[in-house]
Amino acid sequence: MKVGVKLLAVCLCVATATVLMVQAEDPYFHHVWNVTYGSASPLGVPQQVILINGQFPGPNINSTSNNNVIVNVFNNLDEPFLITWNGIQHRKNSWQDGTAGTMCPIPPGTNFTYHFQPKDQIGSYFYYPTTSMHRAAGAFGGLRVNSRLLIPVPYADPEDDYTVLINDWYTKSHTQLKKFLDSGRTIGRPDGILINGKAGKGDGSDQPLFTLKQGKTYRVRICNVGLKASLNFRIQNHKMKLVEMEGSHVLQNDYDSLDVHVGQCFGVIVTANQEPKDYYMVASTRFLKKALTTTGILRYEGGKGLASPQLPAAPVGWAWSLNQFRSFRWNLTASAARPNPQGSYHYGKINITRTIKLVNTQGKIDGKLRYALSGVSHTDPETPLKLAEYFGVADKVFKYDIISDNPTSDQIKNIKIEPNVLNITHRTFIEVVFENHEKSVQSWHLDGYSFFAVAVEPGTWTPEKRKNYNLLDAVSRHTVQVYPKCWAAILLTFDNCGMWNIRSENSERRYLGQQLYASVLSPEKSLRDEYNMPESSLQCGLVKDKPKINPYAGA
Repeated sequence: MKVGVKLLAVCLCVATATVLMVQAEDPYFHHVWNVTYGSASPLGVPQQVILINGQFPGPNINSTSNNNVIVNVFNNLDEPFLITWNGIQHRKNSWQDGTAGTMCPIPPGTNFTYHFQPKDQIGSYFYYPTTSMHRAAGAFGGLRVNSRLLIPVPYADPEDDYTVLINDWYTKSHTQLKKFLDSGRTIGRPDGILINGKAGKGDGSDQPLFTLKQGKTYRVRICNVGLKASLNFRIQNHKMKLVEMEGSHVLQNDYDSLDVHVGQCFGVIVTANQEPKDYYMVASTRFLKKALTTTGILRYEGGKGLASPQLPAAPVGWAWSLNQFRSFRWNLTASAARPNPQGSYHYGKINITRTIKLVNTQGKIDGKLRYALSGVSHTDPETPLKLAEYFGVADKVFKYDIISDNPTSDQIKNIKIEPNVLNITHRTFIEVVFENHEKSVQSWHLDGYSFFAVAVEPGTWTPEKRKNYNLLDAVSRHTVQVYPKCWAAILLTFDNCGMWNIRSENSERRYLGQQLYASVLSPEKSLRDEYNMPESSLQCGLVKDKPKINPYAGA
């Protein structure tokens, strides 16, 4: 009898522990996406677009810090397909990053299941396709990561939470744009601008995109998901209180308009404090000779009256935009995904161990246009870089560090095409300088990380320019713009093992080589630093028929 009692007690303890473990595990949220071609007329001209579950843009993903997000993607297109989750850091898990350097594309007529976790992240993000020029056809959508209920946010709960996707748009198909690039031509200027997949008529006849209640506040997440154009966003007669930027809470300043460069996301609070009627949201291009503009309607519940045809004016010149960038500050006292204040991380007191200067250039090879970083125009090999490294065949696919950390004018003058991979030592604190010698605005993104954008300034960078860095409250983010004939400096610790894409968010520049990868290896091959390749991962190229291996061990 005593043995039975003890056995029962043991069973109860085990059961209780099991329940606690199950309760402690972060929740799972499953999505099934059917990716197909369809027809739409965003600019009034019927054209082929890419739909997700019949939607253009695709469905919003609404998650919370540390949730497990499962997305089963069925590729019903006629060519390979991949999606990247722009801004999601995929801690220890570049296997889910959705770029050609980390994953084999999903073949037509098959499916692949992504499993990622926005670990210790909050904020406004989006997803989009990285294969071919698919981004020009759609398959993009919003991705929000909410704070956990126990973590305070530095503003009152809004009445609702809206996602606003703004982007430039072309009436030519993605296949035609790809042909232009493959033949050595640029894709030219866009044909129009969209807000959530639509171009407003501007005559008050459009259906409202969102409805507001008088006196209430609303969270609005604004992301530029376009191909190349920087866009200015504003709301008629309404201020926007900036509260979050790409996963960081920021000091809360009011803005009449915001410049949103390609790949960037801003979170604002809008108060419905005007006369109840319709108002225009306005998105227009920046830095083009002829501006393109579109509108979308905000409607007050029960309001009467059309929106005024007098649209708020856009700012002029890039100096205004640079000054706006300098006004952005990290909120040092606010908590992000964890309860400790953001400012408890003193990045300005860490010694820099390596400086990498990346200079963007363009030129022609065999008469065809190519874009490059420090003299190298990246090309994606048939075997993804991460798989080649993991299976021990990297030497057959690419070479590390083929560009200089401080390239000379001669090194950047002559462009060569090959895979461009930096070898980054794990947990080193590195300074990266983007130097733009060209006449157009650049937008640079780093997968797997957020970084401190400590400076953007005119001219060329020298070590003496460090005295102008913001070493106290620069915003931690994942995408930074570089104005014409300017440079930008970012600081970060490379503590997330994997193969991570550093790319131009300008799609034609990325497609024609203006990107590279940063390889961060676990020195001890430990599971504390990186996960083994998932059993479900696709294999292709030189490793297509190799058996799966598990080289990482320990915990």
